[in-house]
Amino acid sequence: MIELSKLTLVNYCHPDCVPLKNIMRLPKLQAFQMAKQFADSHPETTAFYRFADFENYYNLRVEQDKYLYDTFLALGGNPKEEHPLSFVIEGSDYLSDWFGNGIETRILLSKIAEEHISFTLGDSGAEFGRNKSVELLTLKQFEKLLHEQSGDYNDFMKKIGKQYVEVQIWSDEYFE
Repeated sequence: MIELSKLTLVNYCHPDCVPLKNIMRLPKLQAFQMAKQFADSHPETTAFYRFADFENYYNLRVEQDKYLYDTFLALGGNPKEEHPLSFVIEGSDYLSDWFGNGIETRILLSKIAEEHISFTLGDSGAEFGRNKSVELLTLKQFEKLLHEQSGDYNDFMKKIGKQYVEVQIWSDEYFE
């Protein structure tokens, strides 16, 4: 049986960035300026390729984050931020490489209040970009799915066929 309280959430940050920041929280002009700066100064970096076409990325993220926010509210969540901080459960070598093996922030899932956390199976942005929707799960829904699918987290990941489970944390109070 998987003990959720023992699972670790990991946020990845490129070495040239400040951890636990979300470009979508900046005023629009400042976000565009920062995206251009990162795209221009790191053309080879996977984490910033999406900033090369920031106009499309920005508009998609505004739509995506509003969808996630509204869905989380409808499921009984209590988001404190319009744009969440993204983590993954138990880490991801893929994302570590994607973010240039930079800064990792870790926190136990048990430290986050149920009303401030949601989950998607895989990358919410990629799924939303394809379908204009994504299945968002509350902590209780995610826990139920885990226990129905498997007693072991690695087995669960194999069964769902995703590289990681994305976690959205909707309050910054855990990182102050």
